[in-house]
Amino acid sequence: MKLKNYIKEGQKLPLFGIGPYLIYGMAFLNLIEIILTCYVFKIGIMDNVWVWIFRITGILLIILGIVIWYFGALCSGMDDNITENKLKSDGIYAWVRNPMYTGCWFLMIGITFMWHNYWSIPMIFVDWLIMTLVLMNTEEKWLLNLYGEEYAEYKKKVNRCIPWFPKR
Repeated sequence: MKLKNYIKEGQKLPLFGIGPYLIYGMAFLNLIEIILTCYVFKIGIMDNVWVWIFRITGILLIILGIVIWYFGALCSGMDDNITENKLKSDGIYAWVRNPMYTGCWFLMIGITFMWHNYWSIPMIFVDWLIMTLVLMNTEEKWLLNLYGEEYAEYKKKVNRCIPWFPKR
């Protein structure tokens, strides 16, 4: 699949990668889950204190998702690295290899939690699995082809989607 979002001659990776397709697909799947469980079948809806637990957790995840996405997309200089064909591995990229996807994932989980439905919990793992499989079979292959051993070593040290302390 050849994406046509290159900025300059000699740029080896598309600027947006598979991102829009992946994120919109996951968002659509989450929307379907909300519609089916909350409005069609009306199952899994919690009440009492669980409403507030889910909503507060949702708000925190939305904020965390926005912050992670912001640092990955707008504060990292990633666009320059892509156009210059340089591997980005510092800043937030030292904590998670795909902060923009992670931010969107957390944002989606948070939004889904606002419906305080326990069927939202499995969606965390469904979304993670989709993200993992898509990234392994697209962008990670592109990066390994472009950066070789440098990217292979980076993958050993930094998680794909879950921010964590980098391994030494």
